[in-house]
Amino acid sequence: MQRADSERTPKRPRCDGSPGTQPSTPSAVAGGVSPAPKLHPDLRTWNPEQVCDFLKSSGFQDPGLLDRIREKKITGALLRYLDESHLENLGVGSLGERKKLLNSIQQLSQPDVRGVKVINDPIHGHIELHPLLIRIIDTPQFQRLRYVKQLGGTYYVFPGASHNRFEHSLGVGYLAGCLVRALSEKQPELMISERDSLCVQIAGLCHDLGHGPFSHMFDGRFIPLARQGLKWKWAYKGRPVEKSFLYEIVANKSNGIDVDKWDYFARDCHHLGIQNSFDYKRFIQFARVCQVDKRLHICTRNKEVGNLYEMFHTRICLYRRAYQHKVGNLIDIMISEAFLKADKYIKIPGSEGKTCRISTAIDDMVAFTKLTDNIFLEILHSTDPNLGEAREILKKIECRNLYKYVGETQPKKGSEINREDYEGLPGEIANAKPATMQLVKLTAEDFIVDVVIMDYGMEDKNPIDNVYFYCKSNFNQPIKIVKDQVSQFLPDKFKEQQIRVYCKKTDEQSLYAAQQYFVNWCAGRGLNKPQDGDVIAPLITPLKLDWNCQKSAQSPATPQETSKARQRLFRDGL
Repeated sequence: MQRADSERTPKRPRCDGSPGTQPSTPSAVAGGVSPAPKLHPDLRTWNPEQVCDFLKSSGFQDPGLLDRIREKKITGALLRYLDESHLENLGVGSLGERKKLLNSIQQLSQPDVRGVKVINDPIHGHIELHPLLIRIIDTPQFQRLRYVKQLGGTYYVFPGASHNRFEHSLGVGYLAGCLVRALSEKQPELMISERDSLCVQIAGLCHDLGHGPFSHMFDGRFIPLARQGLKWKWAYKGRPVEKSFLYEIVANKSNGIDVDKWDYFARDCHHLGIQNSFDYKRFIQFARVCQVDKRLHICTRNKEVGNLYEMFHTRICLYRRAYQHKVGNLIDIMISEAFLKADKYIKIPGSEGKTCRISTAIDDMVAFTKLTDNIFLEILHSTDPNLGEAREILKKIECRNLYKYVGETQPKKGSEINREDYEGLPGEIANAKPATMQLVKLTAEDFIVDVVIMDYGMEDKNPIDNVYFYCKSNFNQPIKIVKDQVSQFLPDKFKEQQIRVYCKKTDEQSLYAAQQYFVNWCAGRGLNKPQDGDVIAPLITPLKLDWNCQKSAQSPATPQETSKARQRLFRDGL
């Protein structure tokens, strides 16, 4: 027989992170404590009067204690830092009463762990994620990042670089939570709410959702060619000016020191087999928010300035050795070329029955959710004759029949090539055929010129010039530290341009001809001599006088100078 409704066993509360679930926050009702209903669930927002309400609801009715709480202005943010000596000074005389109150305060500060997931990450170990973050992760839009390589075509050069945007995004969300919690614990006066903390973690988690296939290849090479003139813009909004420092955690536009870099330094170095010398945990330990010109900024101790230069040195080393590797860049160029040829023939189902191309899927989120690195295999295994040219390029990548690397040079200081001139560079090289040499004729279509910018993340500026520090003697006084105050070994330039040339024709005669064209073009344009210029073009480099009068500071240029140096060395030794 069925029981009456009033006698039925109540339903268990939902614990799946759904809207009906209690939020996983440091709640005032955790551990059985039942404060007055008017109290905000985040104790850090409580004023002294609300602290008194909490004490009364916990059984502490002594008027003297409550008056001292009001007199000393004990807020909820300070409540969790009270210990036995503090409570004794406030008038809680009984040891048992002090233990009871401390237990109630500790229960307030313990987060509700229902719905929290633990993920074993190879870089950060076991990381805990809030159930709201798990609900975001378990969406098709976020799961799509499992199929987008973190380093694009670099995977074809470094076999270990098989990691994806998915795990990087998890790491950034975790590190964002670590930094915001550290700031909140050290500086409760910042009034960082649990909502603020969650929003920063969500920002870290979602910061790479807009990456297309093969990551930066898509937005840095393919889209600018397929959608010329298109500009993507976004703006900071959502927090008042007193919380502006929160925007420096995930993507720091003022100096580039952010958790995104910390994760990809550690993660990429792990998979590339390159040592990472920067310790982000030390930065978190010394991070502090200070007021600068009526704005709050994240600062660090003055003794950490050398470590920050080391961080940016790590960044430039990664760019030189991996991110801008000459073969990795070439593969990105070839994939981009294949996508451009396939663009108008690929149909991706979008919203409301529309179909999108590769280049227009960014305008339709239904289509974009389906756009991953798998488009490479779709073209490669297609039998559509319209995709024949694109398919052949991708086959060359698979079979390692790549375009040939011709050479690399750098412009001299002050003669850097402007971006608007990039398009005409292949034509310039094609017109630089040496007049006295019988060579295979090459055209602009045979050359690819890749202009690579290496910098510290802020063009030609020193990012440390935009970092604020504090000293041990005054934690609240922000200062700046100029380069000369740190070391004389630091770089004078923070940006350089490299010009790499490739040839689409792969036979030996064409490659030899391309090398002569290239070196002759460097000479005519006043660029630096390629490092292997004397080897690949020995008939051209002697004709450029300023290329042959550069003496090394390490070794004499002539046999006579060598002999004199040797005699002087032995004479001094005697």
